[in-house]
Amino acid sequence: QVQLVESGGGLVQPGGSLRLSCAASGTIFSINPMGWYRQAPEKQRELVATITNGGIRNYADSVKGRFTISRDGAKNTVYLQMNSLKPEDTAVYYCNANIKTVSNFPARNFWGQGTQVTVSS
Repeated sequence: QVQLVESGGGLVQPGGSLRLSCAASGTIFSINPMGWYRQAPEKQRELVATITNGGIRNYADSVKGRFTISRDGAKNTVYLQMNSLKPEDTAVYYCNANIKTVSNFPARNFWGQGTQVTVSS
């Protein structure tokens, strides 16, 4: 079974940086795209950034210019470099990937367990 495992979350002061990683493992035929979502207390889960195998990136307006998404196809890993962090970035960050496990079966979304990012003075 496919698993997505996030790492890199933690506590950081405003203006600081964190780098999140998410590695997909298991039976994987193909992955496209991969991305990051986040959910803050009392808020809906929202898209942060996505990236395709071709390197096409999309970002939420709230993180443009501060966050950078990248991926390593050989390692089935996606990264999120977060700079100039703000208190409003505090949330649980979830890795997401659209994965086809068998060539003749439809692709589906898989989610990681989440990693906590807290931005506070």
